[in-house]
Amino acid sequence: MRGAPVTTGKVKDDARIRAALPTIEHAVRRGAKVILASHLGRPEGKQVPEMSLEPAGARLSQLLGRDVLFADDCVGDGVRKLVSDLREGDVLLLENLRFHADEEANDEEFSRQLAALADVYVDDAFGTAHRAHASTVGMVKYVAQKGAGFLVASELKHLQPLLKGAPKPYLAILGGAKVSDKIKVIDQLLSRVDALLIGGAMAYTFLSARGVPVGSSRVEKERIEAARRILEKSKVEVMLPVDHLVAREPKGGIPVETVAQIPEGMLGLDIGPKTREAYRQRIIGAQTIFWNGPMGLFEVPEYAAGTRAVAEALAEATKRGARTVVGGGDSAAAIAEMGLADKVTHVSTGGGASLELLEGRELPGIRALEV
Repeated sequence: MRGAPVTTGKVKDDARIRAALPTIEHAVRRGAKVILASHLGRPEGKQVPEMSLEPAGARLSQLLGRDVLFADDCVGDGVRKLVSDLREGDVLLLENLRFHADEEANDEEFSRQLAALADVYVDDAFGTAHRAHASTVGMVKYVAQKGAGFLVASELKHLQPLLKGAPKPYLAILGGAKVSDKIKVIDQLLSRVDALLIGGAMAYTFLSARGVPVGSSRVEKERIEAARRILEKSKVEVMLPVDHLVAREPKGGIPVETVAQIPEGMLGLDIGPKTREAYRQRIIGAQTIFWNGPMGLFEVPEYAAGTRAVAEALAEATKRGARTVVGGGDSAAAIAEMGLADKVTHVSTGGGASLELLEGRELPGIRALEV
């Protein structure tokens, strides 16, 4: 189970906990003694009370309808005693793995200590499958039996076909802030998709590469040449925004304009209505769609229309029979916030992991299960 966002001692978003429920419930029904290990935030090997998993345990208890025991550490004598006292069907949640620096360091002794707690290892945290940490890789070789949980199996089922054999027309929609985060996945997707639709702040780097004025919008100057190379070498259509919602500051409650070219002093903060409609038309006519990254600053209501338009178009395409996959991260958060997560084929729980998989890279956490 991967940690859920926690604010002031309460779980703010329980989506990741809910995603792990089928595997946990399956084990409980069969009388397993279930030990859950996870992480939250980046405590850098220190005990940070605000990053404790205790609130996640309380929420899990509500969702399971049964008590969830909580350990104040993830290794040590106290944890071993709790594990030895477990009865069939009991659930024990360990404290944040990242309170130990040895977790991210994939320390051998720490891995052995974790492995000693269990007879069977089940990885159901796809969001950390791209990390070679003690809980995802190091401990696996020391446990007698290992396998993927239902969530990880579902992620692979929906993501792997995007690399080979996806029904066409096949579209990729990429947004978010940085081109640098997406260059490798763009290179992979361009040999597979029929069109690439780009939005978010990364669009301004591509527009700059085409010589289109973008005002004061965010541009990765060191990535302009890479964007130009992608545009020049691409054998498929790369669609960029043709109009924009702009303002002088990236915040709500100030005047917003729609423009075709962004003047100096103005920031592009969302795709405009013509772009929204053009993207919608391409999306609803596709058979396979992968989406990763918002179209604008969707956290601010004035700049959420582009992201909402893409989410609604995906829902419409799904209804028409398309396979639609949302690749985690901010796009997953956005489609959930808009109440459309159950209207698409699959919403990934791992933004970074899903992108690395689509880059064609081997995920250490998945590889460890296969060895």
